[in-house]
Amino acid sequence: MEAISRAARVTRGAFYHHFEDKKALFDAVVVAMQREAAIRIEAAARNERKIWDRLSAGIEAYLDACEQPDYARIVIQEAQAVLGEARYREIEETYPTALLIATLRALKRDGELHADDVDPLSRMIDAMICKIGLLLPHTDDPKKLRRNGQKIVAAVLETFRKKA
Repeated sequence: MEAISRAARVTRGAFYHHFEDKKALFDAVVVAMQREAAIRIEAAARNERKIWDRLSAGIEAYLDACEQPDYARIVIQEAQAVLGEARYREIEETYPTALLIATLRALKRDGELHADDVDPLSRMIDAMICKIGLLLPHTDDPKKLRRNGQKIVAAVLETFRKKA
């Protein structure tokens, strides 16, 4: 805490005024990183006209974030252990997962997705995408892993896609 206070050029008292402890600081960092990832995902998706293309662009942008060393270490590898499952899921579902859920709901609303309940489907797809993100820092060939992982996610989603 001393080093963090010094680097931030604030007293330890001022630091503790904003953050109860290191865990509270870590929580704030994870929230900020997830918010930033969601902004990048939305920006990538916004460039696409079709909702299916927005979905693909969003997945791509999320995996780009997962390949950033700080994001991979803090959000993907450490956050769940430090913050606990419930808090980690709360943050995730407020930012990146919320975008996925909204996109799949839009596809269902527009009659392009055949799923009785989009929420469990969203969480299953999210789990697959997150697993790719977890594996990325540990593979010798991230491009191959991403390509193959995205093919699997696309194949699963395709089973729910309504054909015109």
